[in-house]
Amino acid sequence: MSFFKNIFSSEKKETLDKGLEKSKTSFFSKLNKAVAGKSKVDDDVLDNLEEVLVTSDVGVATTLKVIERIEERVTKDKYLGTSELNEILREEIAGLLSETNVGEETEFTIPKTHKPHVIMVVGVNGVGKTTTIGKMAYQFKKQGLNVVLGAADTFRAAAIDQLQVWADRVEVPIVKQSMGSDPASVAFDTLQSAVTTNADVVIIDTAGRLHNKVNLMNELTKVKRVMQKVVDHAPHDVLLVLDGSTGQNAFEQAKQFTAATEVTSLAVTKLDGTAKGGVVIGISDQFQIPVKYIGVGEKMEDLQVFNKYEFVDSFFK
Repeated sequence: MSFFKNIFSSEKKETLDKGLEKSKTSFFSKLNKAVAGKSKVDDDVLDNLEEVLVTSDVGVATTLKVIERIEERVTKDKYLGTSELNEILREEIAGLLSETNVGEETEFTIPKTHKPHVIMVVGVNGVGKTTTIGKMAYQFKKQGLNVVLGAADTFRAAAIDQLQVWADRVEVPIVKQSMGSDPASVAFDTLQSAVTTNADVVIIDTAGRLHNKVNLMNELTKVKRVMQKVVDHAPHDVLLVLDGSTGQNAFEQAKQFTAATEVTSLAVTKLDGTAKGGVVIGISDQFQIPVKYIGVGEKMEDLQVFNKYEFVDSFFK
């Protein structure tokens, strides 16, 4: 179908294919069992396919939509062979995701309507938040943009140290204070520094605690309010980082964080080490929040802009 046009470079596509290998292998192993001995897509095959999609972390609501779309094709075409099922899935899931505007980009870009562009990064500890910030900084710098990092996760000394390591590695400035400092104060200093140095992009790390949603909401609200004293409408993007390897737990974290603060985009990490890559399809469909980035490997280049067509093409290839 016209959805699939090879938008990515061959190198990026190869990285994406490799990063989704475990998810793809697991999915096709289940799919082959689901259609074993069947030549036609019938009710039994659809029931089995429903189970395959749910156990591949696509999510119940998205799975039901996909099954409904395939049922419509079966009714219309009268006969669909199981050998065509892979191609049908590829087309229908791409079609489903194309109904939203998520995952249209191919490169790391920022709006040109304001400067600096301020990104506040949120997420629980252990999801790969600091690594994602470092890789984002690398990608933006590669585009010729001036980047400043802000270490506003002052709850853990390790978080400040980790961000410093990334700042050194990518060779971008970092604004930090000691552990236990007021996160809003760090954010304020970071934005002031960014304005003074004419930076293009500011990426602010925040504490990854979710055990007390009220406190988290109050803290993030305060950080936002203080930022706006320096830069109008900051932060321009609140990026929630989710660990793809946790499967359905990533859905739950997305629900919790979107209830605690206004999240405007998502990054799904650690897809290369897991068979739960289907979670990206479900999250893209279920949340009215775009998946902006996906992590498909350890290297700095392995944080990719999420493009739904390339993702679905790689997953079902």
